[in-house]
Amino acid sequence: MIKNPIYIIILAISLFIGYSIAPERKQDFSSAKYIDLTHSFHPNIPHGPGLKVQQIETLFHYDPGVGTMGHGALIHFYQLPGQWGTHVDAPAHFIKGKRYLDDIPVNDMVLPLVVIDIHEKAESNPDYQISLADVRDWERRNGPIPEKSFVALRTDWSKRWPDQKKIQNKDKYDTSHYPGWSHDVLAYLAQERNITAIGHETPDTDPGIDASKFNFALEIYFLSQNKYQIEMMTNLDKLPETGAMIIASWPKAYQGSGFPARVFAIIP
Repeated sequence: MIKNPIYIIILAISLFIGYSIAPERKQDFSSAKYIDLTHSFHPNIPHGPGLKVQQIETLFHYDPGVGTMGHGALIHFYQLPGQWGTHVDAPAHFIKGKRYLDDIPVNDMVLPLVVIDIHEKAESNPDYQISLADVRDWERRNGPIPEKSFVALRTDWSKRWPDQKKIQNKDKYDTSHYPGWSHDVLAYLAQERNITAIGHETPDTDPGIDASKFNFALEIYFLSQNKYQIEMMTNLDKLPETGAMIIASWPKAYQGSGFPARVFAIIP
């Protein structure tokens, strides 16, 4: 028998707190909605300039005479650039000494998801860059962008997939025209809001008019903050502005700078 009344009170409070918190700890995802934010990749998808096109060799096939090494199973050999399809860019992609893919912890891959929608402005002006006013409008509706969140830029550019010409949207001078981020916004998100990562539907962080001239100043700036990004996302139009979680995953390549990613959102 416990005779110390102080001990009994502490025990009772502990049990009460435990029973009160337990239901909140149990997460029920049975009614959640799952949105795939990833394009399937294959040799004919849109890709950046200068990249070798993906090659696939069938090493083993179910049937004899098809695989180059044998039959009885299906095994492919893939050759592709790290930055292929929907992919992750680690900070080391541009910045020597910053994190590689295998340096990014798993808690940086499961994040609150913020979606900033500029698709109407991008439709009327394909060179549009998100402004601080766009971000302020979002925050007026939803509150401050959470620290350690993933901020995705919705432009609906992914609806042009998989047409390379429509994605690049080049003029007669070989200059691409697609929307992008801006330095003011990236600096605000990285320094003032301390987000973990960004994502977009376009091939680059920078708008097409700069990226087509190999000017990647915005991407270099953001990665220099030791943060990562996901490029060529899709289905951002199916997401709420706030309230969803994002799972951004990729193979743990040793000292990798980029790799095709599998990215999806969970809407409670």
